[in-house]
Amino acid sequence: MKVAEYLKEGPKNMVEEALDGYNKVGEFKSGCHRVNIMLKVERGKVKDCKFTATKRCKKLLAVADYVCENVKGKSTKSLSISEEDIVSFFGDEKETDKIKNRAEIVLNALNNALNSSGEKKTEKTTTTKAKRGCGTKKKKTC
Repeated sequence: MKVAEYLKEGPKNMVEEALDGYNKVGEFKSGCHRVNIMLKVERGKVKDCKFTATKRCKKLLAVADYVCENVKGKSTKSLSISEEDIVSFFGDEKETDKIKNRAEIVLNALNNALNSSGEKKTEKTTTTKAKRGCGTKKKKTC
């Protein structure tokens, strides 16, 4: 699927600011890209997942929304979503390196949220460095 196709109806889980009642919050920033993942966890399951993110990067918005959709209803003990799952879902994108980079950012934010109360990490955790070009005058870096 292409990012533009996924975002056609708009991200379902994006919010403008942090919400009350979400008991696990994780943030990750890499260069000009920032994501906050907010989880509402009840009885060991993710009841809801929302995010805030840098708005100018459509790939980041799509990946964050896809991850939120995929963790809802799952146990925090057996939560498993990998970078490969995300890259595969957005397999029609030409710039898979950018999808992979955005997936790393979002998965790190998710791990930070899960670990905010000592919950289990997701399958893959990586640190990431931003590609040069973020924050420059060229707006076509994402």
